Amino acid sequence: MVAPNETVNGVQPEKVDVLIVGAGPAGLMMAEWMAKCGIKTRICDKRGTKIFNGQADGLQCRTLEIFDSFGFGHRAWIESNHMLEICLWNPDKDGIIRRSDRIPDTIPGISRFQQVVLHQGRIERFFLDSIESCSDIRVERGVMPSKLELNQTLVEDNDAYPITVTLRHLSEEEATPQQQTGTSTNGTSVMDGLFRSNIAPDDTQDLLNDSAHLNGKANTEEVIQAKYVLGADGAHSWVRNQLGFKLEGESTDYIWGVLDIVPITDFPDIRMRCAIHSASAGSVMVIPRENKLVRLYIQLTTTEKIGDSAGARVDRSKITPQTILQAAQRIIAPYKLDYRKLDWWTAYQIGQRVGTQFSSHERIFLAGDAVHTHSPKAGQGMNVSMQDAYNLGWKVANVVKGIASRDILKTYQSERRRIAQDLIAFDHRFSRLFSGRPAKDVMDEEGISIQEFKNAFEKGNMFASGIAVDYGSSLIVAKQGNSTDQGDGTDVGVHNPDYQVLSIPTLATKVEVGKRIPSHKILNQSDARPSHLHELLRSNGRWRIITFAGDIRDPVQAAKLKNVGTKLAAPNSFLKRFTPSGGRYDDVFEVLAIHNAPRTQVSFFDFPEVYRNFDEIEGWDYWKIFVDGQSYHEGHGQIYENLGIGPAGCSVVLRPDQYVSYVGPMDAYDELDKFFSGFMVTQEKGKKVVLS
Repeated sequence: MVAPNETVNGVQPEKVDVLIVGAGPAGLMMAEWMAKCGIKTRICDKRGTKIFNGQADGLQCRTLEIFDSFGFGHRAWIESNHMLEICLWNPDKDGIIRRSDRIPDTIPGISRFQQVVLHQGRIERFFLDSIESCSDIRVERGVMPSKLELNQTLVEDNDAYPITVTLRHLSEEEATPQQQTGTSTNGTSVMDGLFRSNIAPDDTQDLLNDSAHLNGKANTEEVIQAKYVLGADGAHSWVRNQLGFKLEGESTDYIWGVLDIVPITDFPDIRMRCAIHSASAGSVMVIPRENKLVRLYIQLTTTEKIGDSAGARVDRSKITPQTILQAAQRIIAPYKLDYRKLDWWTAYQIGQRVGTQFSSHERIFLAGDAVHTHSPKAGQGMNVSMQDAYNLGWKVANVVKGIASRDILKTYQSERRRIAQDLIAFDHRFSRLFSGRPAKDVMDEEGISIQEFKNAFEKGNMFASGIAVDYGSSLIVAKQGNSTDQGDGTDVGVHNPDYQVLSIPTLATKVEVGKRIPSHKILNQSDARPSHLHELLRSNGRWRIITFAGDIRDPVQAAKLKNVGTKLAAPNSFLKRFTPSGGRYDDVFEVLAIHNAPRTQVSFFDFPEVYRNFDEIEGWDYWKIFVDGQSYHEGHGQIYENLGIGPAGCSVVLRPDQYVSYVGPMDAYDELDKFFSGFMVTQEKGKKVVLS
């Protein structure tokens, strides 16, 4: 263990707040948060380059909302192919596949976005551009950790750097994955994605061993001391292995191949998302992609394995683009399928596993494939992985900046491990329904029911969208229930009665505490410009307090608004206590008001100043007061009706990730104070407030 001031080879180890291992979507999501929040961060990846094609491609509604909150959702929306309809194809009584149903791909009305597909390389590019635009964080490629130590005596010291990591620089050859070459029918060479597949062995230790024998930069090492580490380094996670954590679950015998091709076919629904069950040759999922591409997930019913044991690994050398195409041709018959352009290919074995732990001492965290693996056909892998880091990033930033206590970090495992468990349960059922043989009749007990498959598809759409994520009771989610029961079993509840606050759901019947707040159109009071509520909730680390003030022409509502505004602006208000000395009024909190009086009958200056703060240089803040009203060009959002808010209004607290923490009375200042005092720290003392 390197002591805090000890040098290595005469060099003082660099100190960083956060070290991220792995620069895939989960790692880049974490880096995005760190960049937006100004946290000193380094991010490394053992591979020499970013992804340029293939890999994950599905983007669900919630993920697009998150991208938009960072400012690059429009890039994904414009470039991607939009998924609007699913066609189900099944064998008829003669065994010939026919279209049996059509259903919407995304449940109408759940989000302002629908599911889209775009290859992982472009998604990583969006992250990299965004990170570089607001920070000096850069991905260090061909770099991987070779040693990790955690000083457990320092884990509760907020100012300590208890993690020591040795980084090794690899050569260009080492940092380039060993791949098989596929060939398009036009003779073009195409590299595979098997190196990232779960049927490929872990090559991390081989890379470390090889680099130890090289000279020059490839043999150099450096030591870093970090406050926090995130292992987002995939299913073969080196960080997870160093911690001694395991993935628990099972693998199936289902092997699937993947082709990204420009198809030549007479199949009529090739530009629709399709689930195709053949009578006896297996199944195919069709995913129409951008740039004329189509992705085919193809069940391989004839694959050779190495060894005879139950856990024997598939023989990778026997899987080629040609064998995968031939399997697809058997399934899709009597329709023809071929290609001249192959963009990417891979193969994988379906397995569902969840990590035993998602963090060590709330200092070293794991995210993405490092803690959950499953089939990719529901479009969940990349989405859930990114949302792991989206959940964690703002929490680490709040703690590093001294805004919140370390207690909130326990909620990461409670919230995200429960989501992973739910995902595995969903995927377990879905993948078996997809991979199974259709039942020939009601007496065929070994076959799957096509109606059951359709029902699973429809019910799974809400889960798959990401909109259904519902975080349990905790010190940052004030709702009824036991935190251990509603999470993964971790106790993250409020134990001090001085800080105990419970929401009153009846005040906003369609706002569910623990879920992301729905988004509807509202108008700016000052200029009548319409915006979706979510467009105001940028991912910048700030907590939001939204006052739904009702009709402020009503003397009762006006009095309540004045009362809560006075308390929020008071010198001893929690807004002041938990804002760094010398900081701006909105460094930690953003206070918004949404009323439903006629916009033309009230004024910006009818609102307390806490909703329209004044700056000597920038003047009044005109972008915090909104109205539930009719737009000249974009209709009426009816946000009060759509959120189930009555004439008395209410207060809603949103976490920095847009999830609802609390719903209470409009002028519930004391409850808000208690809630934030349960986990935030005073800037003067660096510890939680003790209420008098």
